Amino acid sequence: MSDRIDSDAGMEGAGRNLPPLRLHVPEPKFRPGDTADFSDFDIPPAGAQPRPDETAQPGDMRDLAYGLVRVLDEEGAAVGPWDPKLPPETLLKMLRAMALTRAFDARMFRAQRQGKTSFYMKSTGEEAVSIGAAAALASDDMCFPSYRQQGILIARGWPIVDMMNQIYSNKGDRLKGRQLPIMYSAREAGFFSISGNLTTQYPQAVGWAMASAARGDTRIAATWCGEGSTAEGDFHSACTFASVYRAPVIMNVVNNQWAISSFSGFAGAEATTFAARAIGYGIAGLRVDGNDALAVYAATRWAADRARANAGPTLIEHFTYRVEGHSTSDDPSAYRSADEASHWPLGDPIARLRKHCIALGIWDEEQHAAMDRELAETVRDAAREAEKNGILGHGLHHPMESMFEDVFEEMPWHLREQQQQMLDEWKAAGL
Repeated sequence: MSDRIDSDAGMEGAGRNLPPLRLHVPEPKFRPGDTADFSDFDIPPAGAQPRPDETAQPGDMRDLAYGLVRVLDEEGAAVGPWDPKLPPETLLKMLRAMALTRAFDARMFRAQRQGKTSFYMKSTGEEAVSIGAAAALASDDMCFPSYRQQGILIARGWPIVDMMNQIYSNKGDRLKGRQLPIMYSAREAGFFSISGNLTTQYPQAVGWAMASAARGDTRIAATWCGEGSTAEGDFHSACTFASVYRAPVIMNVVNNQWAISSFSGFAGAEATTFAARAIGYGIAGLRVDGNDALAVYAATRWAADRARANAGPTLIEHFTYRVEGHSTSDDPSAYRSADEASHWPLGDPIARLRKHCIALGIWDEEQHAAMDRELAETVRDAAREAEKNGILGHGLHHPMESMFEDVFEEMPWHLREQQQQMLDEWKAAGL
């Protein structure tokens, strides 16, 4: 006698009255030619979200992964328990860094269009994500960025001429032309090398944070990725290690609604928030208005204090919008509504912080216009200085043999042989 239990559900003719299965394929709400309408977005008022203790259990703050931490209201006032109550000098430094980042982006975008470099990526509309976080972290905390966090370097005072040299891959490029433009690396600024491979920085950041804890250090790590990158295996591996070992790390997900030409629904945005992914791992999760610099600062400071208290990691979703194309190689008008950016309900991060500073009486429109002119001139002068070291199309800027260097402390024999073979062939070709 057979022990198998047969079900009639799979037999021929069985279940014919059941509805057919259907595959759901996510579709963005607005396509080219449509009028964007975000009126169905559930945006809570500023100051509505509670602020738990930094050492609260993740399960006790579940609702914060589905809400939206906001500080700046429609009139530009800072309200609610998340208001970090920053002094005027800090507010103005953040405003200046955000404006400088935008001016830098504008100049480098033009440089690419002029053929001076091959590639560039702007962070327009997302400046608060980087600047707010950089202001809240300690200067020696280690940052593991994605490719739209140039504002971290700018906020930490890194020379923009050095950043431009890297973009131009010229003789002043400390990375010797080995990295794609905008993939900076600055150890002295606590800025880990950017990688073009999606989300590799996540496990790297968690591993660095674990090592810092194992050594008994006081520094923490912070990392960033786009919402589309949360579909990568590296993201989930990092979450597992961070949760198990309570790594002192802040994991930032920049939900700017678009991953190149794919909208956020393909990464799961239709089903839940990205901050909610923290819940299944037992990680504290916050969902933040990414166009509110004070909310970003407050959430990052909360997460940093939590990490330093050995209470574990935090995952922060920054709800924002990518105003420009994915890169200079992208034309967003081919896949999304042309007026989406103007209808984005959370506004412009620089305009919102400017309004707050004006409301406090520490700033005015004339001062802001003068600052914009000054920063435009600063970026222009820096570009001219960097271009003295060369631009794209000016030939090789670093010796050919340098491609074999800086991998090993001492170059092994087989690489020396390959290096010499290359130089011999180069000479024989008359180059």
